[in-house]
Amino acid sequence: MRLILLGAPGAGKGTQANFIKEKYNIPQISTGDMLRAAIKAGTELGLAAKKVMDAGGLVSDDIMIGLVKNRLQDADCANGYLFDGFPRTIAQADAMKDAGINVDYVLEIDVPDESIIERMDGRRSHPGSGRVYHIKFNPPKVEGVDDVTGEALIQRDDDKAETVKKRLDVYHNQTKVLLGYYNDWAQSGLPGAPKYRRIAGVGPVEQIRDSAFAALAE
Repeated sequence: MRLILLGAPGAGKGTQANFIKEKYNIPQISTGDMLRAAIKAGTELGLAAKKVMDAGGLVSDDIMIGLVKNRLQDADCANGYLFDGFPRTIAQADAMKDAGINVDYVLEIDVPDESIIERMDGRRSHPGSGRVYHIKFNPPKVEGVDDVTGEALIQRDDDKAETVKKRLDVYHNQTKVLLGYYNDWAQSGLPGAPKYRRIAGVGPVEQIRDSAFAALAE
C-alpha cells in the first residue's frame, strides 16, 4: 500500500495515519523527520539542507525529493509507505511524478473549516503530562483543571481560533490545489495514475477509520 494522505490541518490525518500504518505494516514518511535524520547523519543532502535552513531559507524541492528517494530504499518501505504532509505544492507533486515515486491511492479526509476550528479551539492541554481535553467533546471533570493532578489546563497558541484560521488560509491557498491535481490524474486513466478517494472526517474516530479502510479496499 503506497498512499498520500491529504486534508486540512486539524482534519485528523495523524490519527488515521496511525491506523493505516498498523493495518498495512507501512511507515509514515515525514519530511520533517527525514530532514532531521539527514542533518544528524551528516549526509550530502542533509548538509545541503542545513546550509539552506541555517540561512533562513526553504529547502528546495530537489533536496526534498532526493531525501524521499533515499528514504524509500529503506527496508521498512518494502510493503509500501504513507505520505502525510508531502507533497504540499504542485511543483513537489510534479517532482515526485518525474522521479518515479509512485502511489496507489490518494486519500482525502474532508472536514469543513468550521468543524476544524471548533475541534482545535476547544482543546485544552495539561503541560506536565501532555493529556488533552476538549471543552465540548471530552471535558475535564472540573472545568479548566486536569483530572489527575488538579493543575490548570492551558490552551496552546497553535490551537487558538485565529492561529487555526491562518493555517487554514495557507492550506486553501497553497495545498488545496493538490486535490484537483490528483483527482484529475486519477480520472485520466493514464498509466501509473493513483486512485483518488475522499472520505468525511467528521464523526467518531472509529467510523472515520472504517471509512478509510473501505476506501482503500476499493
